[in-house]
Amino acid sequence: MLILSISSAMVNILSGTYSTISAFMSLYDYLAIIVLMALESASLPLPSEVILPLAGHFVRTGNLNMIIAIVASMVGTAIGISVDYWIAYFIEKDVVYRHLHTFRINRSSLEAFSGWFAKNGAFTVFVSRMLPVVRGLISFPAGFAKMSLKDFYLYSLIGALIWNTALIVFGYYALSITNIQVMFAVLALFAVVLYFVYKAGMKRIKG
Repeated sequence: MLILSISSAMVNILSGTYSTISAFMSLYDYLAIIVLMALESASLPLPSEVILPLAGHFVRTGNLNMIIAIVASMVGTAIGISVDYWIAYFIEKDVVYRHLHTFRINRSSLEAFSGWFAKNGAFTVFVSRMLPVVRGLISFPAGFAKMSLKDFYLYSLIGALIWNTALIVFGYYALSITNIQVMFAVLALFAVVLYFVYKAGMKRIKG
């Protein structure tokens, strides 16, 4: 029954709607964080920028524990990045590129990451985990290159831990604001910061 319920919810969740993700998390708590972050980290169109602040909000309301929420987010992240890494590791690059639409991945962005990975290796893996929108992309170049598992998981999870913790803490404080105007101002500022982080990161990658 639980599996059927979760499967049904996934159809709606993949639309990325805030309300659906929130409802799913309110029902399944830490399991929801693991599932959602696994999907997000496997390059499916679910924004960690929605999932993790919501987790922070639920921590604030007493429904979740901060440390356990962070651990759950990391478990989901580890599952998701493993999926992409092993797909790229075992399947030829041309085959993966032909099916990028399944993950809704832009080929030019993936090629840019592949080029950056070839130049910077482990540093690329670390930094990319803290870039919005394209965080999951680096698992593919790492898998294509058969990067050592030790380095892949070490640098991926350190970067992801910083990102996940920052967003959960942000949600803990920002989504608890009762004044709606102040809350939207804070969220807008956060969106602007994420945008510039993304643009700066992509400029560095393509440069």
